[in-house]
Amino acid sequence: MNGITRERHLAELNIARLRYAEGDPRAAEFFDNLDRVNGAGERMPGFVWRLKDENDNATSFRISEDPRVIANLTVWESAEALEKFVYQTVHTAFYRKREAWFEKMATPAFVMWWIEPGHRPSLEEAAERLAHLTANGPSDHAFGWEGLASAKLWQTARCG
Repeated sequence: MNGITRERHLAELNIARLRYAEGDPRAAEFFDNLDRVNGAGERMPGFVWRLKDENDNATSFRISEDPRVIANLTVWESAEALEKFVYQTVHTAFYRKREAWFEKMATPAFVMWWIEPGHRPSLEEAAERLAHLTANGPSDHAFGWEGLASAKLWQTARCG
């Protein structure tokens, strides 16, 4: 392509179904640390944007009829930046405890796709990508960590 490298950013959506409603003491550790973990993400090199409401989080957005399904939608400059946040920051400790707060989902709960810089994906766009991944498996349109040759930390984290 004439030696021109086209810049692109990485969008990601992850969803989870809470075991307990907000306000339940069994979910308090998760909700009490949302600002801390989200703030760490926003300070990461390579962070671009995240979906958030007036309370500075995304738990009020609905991607499902089920009120216990919450979504997180972010944009990163690269897969490496996202991967470093997920597996090498304060987020990691909370990721490891996810089974205490979230049910195991029967379908994919995480999807990534490439976007043009400046684009801010909607929750509807993200839901469509997740549905595509669920129905068709990984492709250029929607993929997980295994779709990124440069991403390596996720393999070690899942084995540990």
